[in-house]
Amino acid sequence: MNSLPTTVASALAEANSENTDWPAHWQSLTAVSIELQSLLVTDPGPELVGLIEHIVTQLADGVAASRRHRVELAELAHRVLATHARACAETRPDPVRLADWLLDLQLHHPDAPDVSLSAYADALDDEGLAHYRERAVELFEPLPVIGFGETGRYDRARWALLRVMEELAEYTEDVDLQLLVLSKDLSSGWHYLQVATVLRDNGRSEEALEWVERGLRAVGGRGAALRLIDLAVEEHLRRGHPERAVQVCREAFFARPNLDLYLKIRALVVHTDEWPPLRADLVDHLVRDGSRLAVEVYRRIVEVELARRGIEEQELVVEWLEQLRGLQPDAFADYLDHIKSRHVADRQLLDELSKRGM
Repeated sequence: MNSLPTTVASALAEANSENTDWPAHWQSLTAVSIELQSLLVTDPGPELVGLIEHIVTQLADGVAASRRHRVELAELAHRVLATHARACAETRPDPVRLADWLLDLQLHHPDAPDVSLSAYADALDDEGLAHYRERAVELFEPLPVIGFGETGRYDRARWALLRVMEELAEYTEDVDLQLLVLSKDLSSGWHYLQVATVLRDNGRSEEALEWVERGLRAVGGRGAALRLIDLAVEEHLRRGHPERAVQVCREAFFARPNLDLYLKIRALVVHTDEWPPLRADLVDHLVRDGSRLAVEVYRRIVEVELARRGIEEQELVVEWLEQLRGLQPDAFADYLDHIKSRHVADRQLLDELSKRGM
């Protein structure tokens, strides 16, 4: 039994040599793995657990050092770690010591095999798992948050801790742990959306809406903004606050106009008395803005309303076209010709344009 670490050390020492007989050394390593499984049947106990831990550590170091045989060594380390989990289930070592070893393996050996906590459920029991969680969180919490627009700083230490926390959150089904992990990376609006979605899905609506607001402030109308707004609208409607849903869309439209927001607002209030004055506010904002983006949105809104072919919509569209003529006098003639050619069969629209001198 005591000779096995020496065999592993000898084989690993030759792993990067150009002249080595690697197949023979690999055969020695796999023989060690088989021998450990045999000892699990014939001689289980604390000594075997310690021996396997030593060999797993050797193999993890070997993966990190190897240039030519990383994949094979990683797979072997995974198999030996599985033997360790079975040995712990059989022997029931001190759960706190086991928790520390599992954490240290992952944190000090970034190329160590992934630890599956479910494989150690019985051996860790509540005491070991609580210690594992407490120590992992204590190490993870001080990590700096990756702010919006920043590049992720995933050095080996951070990556190892992240892997530990993700596995722990999944195994324990602890929403707070999951949120702790997600909130460490806020480099894009999609990360804010992830946090808000988890909160929403777990019945924490108020917190979800707070994260939506934070995300919208960060993205400035770009990236994940529309998805964030969708989530906010759904939650406000579910909570019976349609006016808040409209307000979210209205503020977002004023911050960065786009057709999708206009259509969201329209769908929310088009059948209410609020729509005519609100529509006027939206269009007035586009007129006041006067930017290229605003003009483009203005044109797209005109197209959407024309497609509805209602008398009220057409009258309003003609008024909007008059305003657009003031915004883009040089380009307006070509745009008006485009409108007329697309709606050549709509005599009512063409007559109304003619009355207005268009």
